[in-house]
Amino acid sequence: MLTLTQELYDRIVAHARADHPDEACGIVAGPAGSDRPERFVPMLNAARSPTFYEFDSGDLLRLYRDLDDRDEEPVIVYHSHTATEAYPSRTDISYANEPGAHYVLVSTADTDGAGPFQFRSYRIVDGVVTEEDVKVVAGY
Repeated sequence: MLTLTQELYDRIVAHARADHPDEACGIVAGPAGSDRPERFVPMLNAARSPTFYEFDSGDLLRLYRDLDDRDEEPVIVYHSHTATEAYPSRTDISYANEPGAHYVLVSTADTDGAGPFQFRSYRIVDGVVTEEDVKVVAGY
């Protein structure tokens, strides 16, 4: 189960809505080994596409150096789908290289970024997708 604060939940959704109609992407970092998302890190979708996201390689290198310096790891890797449901695509599955992370998808399909949305979380390990419950809490 993914447990995250209301603030982090709201920030992920706000990022998805702000970048609509392009896909948004980013991570939420937490202390290494904790499985506790704490630090919101929105990233630029280098693809600037409504159907695909890609982290900029330079930004990603800087991010991982920063994570190492802070003794953090990606607890959540998130992105949005702007035209489909919040379920990992084949491309999403092939790019999932953080076996300990929660992969969050926010769908802004049919909302123009402002209406209802889907917020779902998955574990993706060795190409196997498992949906998990999401628990939103006031604080830790």
